[in-house]
Amino acid sequence: MGAEARARYEGFDSNNWGQAPAPDDGYLWLRFLPLVDVHAGPVRAFVQGIAGYASGVGAGAGPADETGIDLLQGFADLQLPLGDRGNVTLRGGRELIALGSERLVGSRYGPNIPQPFDGARLMVTHGGAQVQGFLMRPVATGPGNLDDRSSRTRRLGGLYATLSLGTGNSVDIYWLRYSDDAAHYRDAQVGERRDTYGVRLFGTRTGLRWNWEAMLQRGRFGTADIHAWSIATETSYSFAKAPLAPRLRLRANIASGDRDPNDRRLGTFNALFPKGKYFGELSPIGPRNIANLHPSIDVDLGRGVTAELAGVAYWRASQGDGIYDVPGQQIRPTGDSDARHIGNQVEVLVGWQANTILSFSVSASLFAPGEFVRETGPARPIHMLGAEAMLRF
Repeated sequence: MGAEARARYEGFDSNNWGQAPAPDDGYLWLRFLPLVDVHAGPVRAFVQGIAGYASGVGAGAGPADETGIDLLQGFADLQLPLGDRGNVTLRGGRELIALGSERLVGSRYGPNIPQPFDGARLMVTHGGAQVQGFLMRPVATGPGNLDDRSSRTRRLGGLYATLSLGTGNSVDIYWLRYSDDAAHYRDAQVGERRDTYGVRLFGTRTGLRWNWEAMLQRGRFGTADIHAWSIATETSYSFAKAPLAPRLRLRANIASGDRDPNDRRLGTFNALFPKGKYFGELSPIGPRNIANLHPSIDVDLGRGVTAELAGVAYWRASQGDGIYDVPGQQIRPTGDSDARHIGNQVEVLVGWQANTILSFSVSASLFAPGEFVRETGPARPIHMLGAEAMLRF
C-alpha cells in the first residue's frame, strides 16, 4: 500500500507573452494518489485512485488540471516463466505508460493529472532484451467524479523493443501506430493515421551519459500525406568526486514543422502523448516545429538540497508553421513573419529531499521573446514561478 499527496503552485506574469485568454495567471494544483498492489504467485492486481483539483486557473481548468475523484490505474497481470532467463507478462486494464524517455508516450506526471491508457499489453523479457506489444486507448479526463472514460476517437498501438548492447549501451527500436478520427490541426478537423518509426541509443560510461533518439513519421491527415520527423539528444557528464558533484548537460532537439499550409503534405511533427514539462519546469513551448539548445548545470549542495541552472534558446524549424504548446495546440500562428528565433529562456530550480518521504522544490523562469514573437503579436517577457511540496510513501 502507498500514497502520494502533492500541492503545487504555478504563477505566470504575461503568460503567452501577454496574449489572451489569461496573460496573468496563478493557480494551485492539489492531488492525492492512494494505491494498493497485490501479488499472489503469477498474478498481480494494481489499483490507484486519484483526487485532483485546481483552483484559480484563469483560462479554465483543462484535463491536465482537474479530474475530481476517479480511477487513475487499475490493471491485472499474469506472469509466466520463459525458460531460465525470462518471462511473459500479459496485462489488461488502465495504466500509466512511460516508453523510453517519454518523448512520445509518457505518464504526463509533471502536470496535476497524469495521462492513463485503457487496453492490453504483452511483455516478453529474456536475458538483456524486452519486447512489448500493446493496443490502447487514451483516457479522456472529465472534470467531475468517476467520469474518466476511454477516448472514442483516439487509439494507440505498436511494438517496442529494448536490447542491451553490453558495456553500458542499450538501444530501443519501435513502431507506434496512432489514429484519431477527429484530429485538429489549425482550423481543420479530419481523420489522422500516423505511424512513427524510431530508434533510441542510450547508455553510460564512467561520468558520461547519453540519450539520443531519432523519429520518422508517415501517414495520412485527411487527404494530405504526413512527412514529419524529429531528432532529440541529451548528453551529460558528471564530476562525482569534485566539490558539489556538478553535472553538465546539453539537450538539443529539432522537430519538423509544416512548410506550406496550401500543399497536400503535412510536415508538423506530432509528439503524441509526451511527458509534461517537456523543455523544463515552466516552459510554454512544446515539441512541434521547434529547434532548441538547452545547456544546464546541476549541483549537490548537501543535506538533500540540489540546484540547477538552465538556459534554452528556441527557433522555428520551418518558417511556414507557427509554434505550439506541449499538448499540441498552436499558440502563435506564423502570420507574415519569416523570423525563426522564438526567444530565450533561463530557469533556476532548487529541490530539497527533506527525508525519505517528503520533498520540496521551487523554480523560477524568465522567457524573453525573440523576433518571431515580436513580429506576430503581444511580446512581453514571461515571468514564471513554481513551488511544490510532495509527500510519498
